[in-house]
Amino acid sequence: MEKNNFIDYIRIFCRSGHGGAGAKHFMRNKLTAKGGPDGGNGGRGGHIILKGNAQLWTLLHLRYFKNVLAENGENGSKNNCTGHDGQDIIIEVPLGTIAKDEETGEIEAEILEDGQEIIWMKGGRGGLGNSNFATPTNQVPDHAQPGEEGVEGWKYLELKVLADVGLVGFPNAGKSTLLSVITAAKPKIADYAFTTLTPQLGMVEYRDGKSFCIADLPGIIEGAAEGKGLGHRFLRHIERNSVLLFLIPADSDNHAREFEVLKNELEEYNPEMLQKDFIIAISKSDMLDDELKNEISKELPKDVPHLFISSVTNKGLTELKDQLWQTLNKPADS
Repeated sequence: MEKNNFIDYIRIFCRSGHGGAGAKHFMRNKLTAKGGPDGGNGGRGGHIILKGNAQLWTLLHLRYFKNVLAENGENGSKNNCTGHDGQDIIIEVPLGTIAKDEETGEIEAEILEDGQEIIWMKGGRGGLGNSNFATPTNQVPDHAQPGEEGVEGWKYLELKVLADVGLVGFPNAGKSTLLSVITAAKPKIADYAFTTLTPQLGMVEYRDGKSFCIADLPGIIEGAAEGKGLGHRFLRHIERNSVLLFLIPADSDNHAREFEVLKNELEEYNPEMLQKDFIIAISKSDMLDDELKNEISKELPKDVPHLFISSVTNKGLTELKDQLWQTLNKPADS
């Protein structure tokens, strides 16, 4: 069920509404045989609008919504009556959703706030009726404008999880266990690779009622930047995180190399990820004595803070929360 319920990538065909045509009409009634032009304007075609909804966490509700066709505007009519605008279509999406054009790959919209609305595809303007073209020298214009066509094309909606902290590590590094201990989230935990197939979010309760959001992301494998393993499907979620927490198990053969491989995969995917704040946590450290901890500390890069933690014994978790909170709230220029 986990794999089926989390949808973070949707391809849909969209078309905004065509504008209604302006009317070409002249006033005619029993009192007026040859009245002036009174053709009304056409209505605007319906927009396609994206709206942020903080209660959504997946694009699952759009999975079978493959054609999004907005209503056309109504044609103008006599007596200078303007046609009704086409009904807009509002697509509710989770926060962190971006909209792309399939042909150009261009990002057309980005939803980051609850209730935020962006007109993704504008409906065509309604045409002007012939009453708009009357002049002193042309009092009986016999033409009106057609409505503008709407915009259409294949589009992508792509979700990038919004979280303050992203957990990065190889499969079975203990990310899901850590998330289950420091938050109320209940990710699937088992002793085999790729237990986590989709991002899991949890809120970490800090001191004085403060909190921050942490995401357990599917494990990286070497070559993920080229699409191996879960590849790009999960790497894009890391782009949204302010701080990356690298989780390296205490029983790793080479802690320093494991960190470099993880960092290299991020750089290969997007070099801008190296601008984020990094923290290293050595998990399962209840199996280490002080001598082994000192040896591991010597291996790790000096410019990246590191801690020793154990999700089983809760060792070092308070210090980890303190480090994450301080990093998230440090001054922007530091």
